[in-house]
This record gives sequence, C-alpha cells and structure tokens, in this order.
Amino acid sequence: MKVAEAIETRRSIRAFDPGHIMTESEVERLLGLAMLSPTAFNIQNWRFVLLRDPALRRQVRAVAWDQAQVTDASLLLVLAADLKAWEKAPLRYWRLADRDTQARLLPAIDGYYRGREAVQRDEAMRSCGMAAQSLMLAATEMGYGSCPMDGFDFDAVGRLIHLPDDHVISLMVAIGKPLQPPYPRSGPLAMDDVVIRDHF
Repeated sequence: MKVAEAIETRRSIRAFDPGHIMTESEVERLLGLAMLSPTAFNIQNWRFVLLRDPALRRQVRAVAWDQAQVTDASLLLVLAADLKAWEKAPLRYWRLADRDTQARLLPAIDGYYRGREAVQRDEAMRSCGMAAQSLMLAATEMGYGSCPMDGFDFDAVGRLIHLPDDHVISLMVAIGKPLQPPYPRSGPLAMDDVVIRDHF
C-alpha cells in the first residue's frame, strides 16, 4: 500500500472485533514504526503505554465515556510524553553523532527547553501527534483500523497508569480489526477554506 492510499483510507473506527488478537510481531512492528516519528532535537520524548490488562482497560473505559473501542480493540495505547526528556542524559539522543555535532546540539537543547514549560508541553503534544499518525497509517497499511481518542478523563487515566509527575498524556489510540466499515466522510471542507496563501 502506498502512503497516499493509507492516508486516503485511514478512518476513525469505533467498532472492533474484541476476539481478534494481534501477533507480537505486529505489535512490535507498529511500535517500531511509531518510534521513527520525528521529535525536536531527536529527544524522542514520546512514551507508548500499552494497556494489556483487561481489568485496567475496563477501568479506563469507565472514565472514557464508556466507549467500546477502549476494551474491544486489539491494542489500546496511551501516548504520553516525558516533559523533561530534554534534560535526562541528552547525550544518548546523539550518541552516534560526531563530537562536533554533540558539542553544538547538547547546549542548544538545554537553551531551548530550560525554564520554558510551555515549550516543553507544546513539544510533547507535537511529538505525540506525529507518533499517533505514524501508528494509524502503519495500522492501515497492515489492514487494521484505528481510532485516535481524546474523549476521556485525562487525570483519571493518568492515575490508573501511574503517570509520573513530569509526564503528560496527549491522546490514546485504539487499533484492531474493524467489525464494520466506517461512516462515509461527513463533509470535508474545501481547500480554499483551510489553505491560506502567505497571510490571513
């Protein structure tokens, strides 16, 4: 499947086959592809919390408007980000680079993030958003459906997964075998409504 076809056919699926189990190699493939998603300064600040415990998923469903995909999808991933990844041994992000590159980038990372909490959070959301899209397009290419989710109590889910204080949840993504086709597209806007030429 070409990338354009995956983009065109990816839809938000809400009815999944609860009996379908993805293989471990499929899960690893999805996560490996998501981990190739870009992050600023290569800090790889996303964290993929793979919810496998059925009891935990029922608890998450209870704080997610009782949405069936939380328990019925083969995979449920909470995409979180480490807000302080930029300062946690940053050399590891550039360990394969030459020393001149390391000497230039490591101070730049510190200068960009230190004391700028809003920037840290904004970057967390950008990183998780790009990783989520990678997950969903890869799932489409593998013949699976997906659903990005923000309809849940973020604080409650954070407590359920023991989210560290220096992490933030961006969204959840459900992935699995669709039980029915998605609804038709419900009214995409015209390109002229969303593409601005040079300035508003």
